[in-house]
Amino acid sequence: MALNKPKYTLFKNTRYALNGLIEVSKNEKSFRLQILLFISGMIIAWVIPISFVQSSILAISLFIPLMAEMINSSVERTVDLVTFDHHELAKRAKDAGAALVFLSLAMLAFIWGLVLIDAFCL
Repeated sequence: MALNKPKYTLFKNTRYALNGLIEVSKNEKSFRLQILLFISGMIIAWVIPISFVQSSILAISLFIPLMAEMINSSVERTVDLVTFDHHELAKRAKDAGAALVFLSLAMLAFIWGLVLIDAFCL
């Protein structure tokens, strides 16, 4: 039995991914704030006088909150697709997504703290 699935290619998948980034960027203020954090952090990571490896760790860690925010946005959209009414399970799902973003920011701060302490022997 053949399923009616669209044929995926590298170019189509890339287009879908870019469409998702554009859509979330346009419609999620929190994602735009995460982008601002990302850009600021990248500049700081590569300007401060630390090793290449340390700068790389700082730079890579900046992707964690972006990914968490994308997952949170996906959860929110899925819940909103099901219902706009207040429902306890919908609230729990959205709260769990928000907690993911919070934990990702805490992890980011922890990583930056460890790297900067190591770099400057604070």
